[in-house]
Amino acid sequence: MPITLEQAKSLKRGQVLYHVTHRNRDGSPVRWRVNGQPKVWKRDPSRVRVPLMHGLYDHDYLTEDCLHFLCLTAEEVTR
Repeated sequence: MPITLEQAKSLKRGQVLYHVTHRNRDGSPVRWRVNGQPKVWKRDPSRVRVPLMHGLYDHDYLTEDCLHFLCLTAEEVTR
C-alpha cells in the first residue's frame, strides 16, 4: 500500500522507504532513505517535498505526485 500525504509529511531522517516497481538483482524492492526534513507549505497543505537517497550518488525528491511509487515496509510491496 503506497504511503499517504500525511505519512510523507511525518517522515524522519534515516527512515527507509521501499519502491513498488523497481527491484534489486536478488528480487527485493529497492530501498530509498530519507535524507532530510520534509518540506511542507502553509498556503498549500496538499504539497510535500522529501529529499531521498539511494546508494551513494543517487538523490531524488518524493513529492505529492509520486507518492504511489513508495511504501513504508517491504511486506507491503510484495503483496
